[in-house]
Amino acid sequence: MQGMAGSDMFLIVKAGSTLPEVAVRRGDFEDWIAAGMGVPPERMVVVSVYRDEPLPEPGSFAGVVVTGSSAMVSEREDWSERTAAWLAKPIEAGTPLLGICYGHQLMAHGLGGRVGRNPRGREIGTVEVRFAGAGRNGDPLVSGLPEVARFQSTHVESVLELPTGAELLGGNDADPHHAFALGPRAWGVQFHPEFDADVMRGYLAGRRAILREEALDPEALEAATEETPAGTQLLRRFAELALGADRTT
Repeated sequence: MQGMAGSDMFLIVKAGSTLPEVAVRRGDFEDWIAAGMGVPPERMVVVSVYRDEPLPEPGSFAGVVVTGSSAMVSEREDWSERTAAWLAKPIEAGTPLLGICYGHQLMAHGLGGRVGRNPRGREIGTVEVRFAGAGRNGDPLVSGLPEVARFQSTHVESVLELPTGAELLGGNDADPHHAFALGPRAWGVQFHPEFDADVMRGYLAGRRAILREEALDPEALEAATEETPAGTQLLRRFAELALGADRTT
């Protein structure tokens, strides 16, 4: 565990690491999340649950973010199942919670939804997500986003069924469950709001052989990759909701 708990601190539940070749150049998930949120790294407590580090009580943190991972939620590894069960705690405590990619799926799984291989296949690259309906208009996290926004995405599994009581906020043809809310202070997003175009290109390069085996075109996906400012907008908004707009720096 890194850092110290406090009322202006964020807990990063680290479910895995980025690709080694990306990490060498750019750091890891927690670095990008901190930068996107506009919160200094020293205000982040990082717990690597995939290395069996114990999770603290969430109530002493301003907010909790669960990262992505190359693991699969459906494999139900012991550390993953323990973390899935723990995720009810920040919701019960009223602590703002944001699950990203694996974290989004783990939230859904832990709270009664269903996760498995996406029947539409792998989704990777810069993608469009549609935010529509009452959820978009009233939800405090996504209401300020464009109706159609671009984000970086890379995943094989998806949330196949949302938990009971979850509100669908956004999706696309490749994954209809890209974003959901569970109560007033918990959200899951399948896309990676912390990725920029350079990180996304690093994933496309690292997955090039697999993509070709799956009849995808990594060069075309790389050419279509673009910056996605909506990701930073979403992360900044999450920090604002947790801390207040005047306390994010």
